[in-house]
Amino acid sequence: MPGQFQPGQLQPGQFQPGQFQPGMAPGPTQGMAPGVPGFHGAAHKPGAIPLRPLGLGDMYDGALKIIRFNPKATVGSAVLVASVAMAVPIVITAVVTFAFGLTLDLEATSFSTSEVVGLVVSVGSLVLGLVLQSLGLVLVTGMVAHVTAAAAIGQRLSMGEAWARTRGKRWRLIGLTTLLGLLSLLGFAAYAALWIPVIQLGDLGTAVIFGLVTLPLFLVALWLFWVRVYYLPVPALMLEPVGVFGAIGRGYRLTRKAFWRTFGIGMLTLLVTSIAGQVLATPIAVVGQVAAVAGATSEYGALILIVSQALSSVVTAAFVGPFTSAVTSLQYLDQRIRKEAYDVELMTQAGITAR
Repeated sequence: MPGQFQPGQLQPGQFQPGQFQPGMAPGPTQGMAPGVPGFHGAAHKPGAIPLRPLGLGDMYDGALKIIRFNPKATVGSAVLVASVAMAVPIVITAVVTFAFGLTLDLEATSFSTSEVVGLVVSVGSLVLGLVLQSLGLVLVTGMVAHVTAAAAIGQRLSMGEAWARTRGKRWRLIGLTTLLGLLSLLGFAAYAALWIPVIQLGDLGTAVIFGLVTLPLFLVALWLFWVRVYYLPVPALMLEPVGVFGAIGRGYRLTRKAFWRTFGIGMLTLLVTSIAGQVLATPIAVVGQVAAVAGATSEYGALILIVSQALSSVVTAAFVGPFTSAVTSLQYLDQRIRKEAYDVELMTQAGITAR
């Protein structure tokens, strides 16, 4: 099988003395890996993670290893889809800039019809690019789920192999993501609708009391939906023979009696990736804004601004998408290990026999 390590053979670029790397699964007759720090026997850790219930450190360490040793299938795929999506607003803005003279003159007191149309088209193309990027990253999430499952048993997937494993599930994945998004919007719309009669009363005191009572309840309901319904269906859909609703059901069952653990790791991951994404993207965005303002009286101000926003979006997607997807997939594996003894099946897939 591609990416596996066979006993007595070394694959160039995959192994260094004294260091275990995912992508090399021990053969059935191997028992220990002497000299490898943190390796507790072949039956425990054939790949990126130990085959036992995972702690937070195991998940984060495993996610980083998965990205490090599968860069093309994780970061590479995220950069590819984000770059293609963000090329759309860049190309459209460039055409509008050179063909219709789109400017970003901050000192102008009025704008011509062509300038307004050009600006609307440019901003609209950026929104379109973000939507396309989101759809592309959904597919990347499905690929990372397969990369994570393979890394757990010591296999390394190329981008092509990871993409091939999503065959037959891609439209279901997009449908699942769309359905979950619509359910989220429906929840927000329902809560907003509850405020209509309160606002119509025009009583500030009633509105304050209503908000103090209902807002915490709404947040609790939102968190419950996120953990029990929204969080784990994607890896379940990609790694199990289930459909859209079956994946939602699997995610719901796997998070039963594991709400706080799933919620805590998910929120911490969201916080970490948000901060990291801002750290990576902010310098690019700031430089772009400064350059755009400096060239605001020229015809290139809007184009510079769009290019900087597109680059910052690609850089953010390159880290946030793969890492978040890997951690989510590891939480899925962890819950199956805890509830279904899935580690035994993973050992079998890795070619490890009971000793």
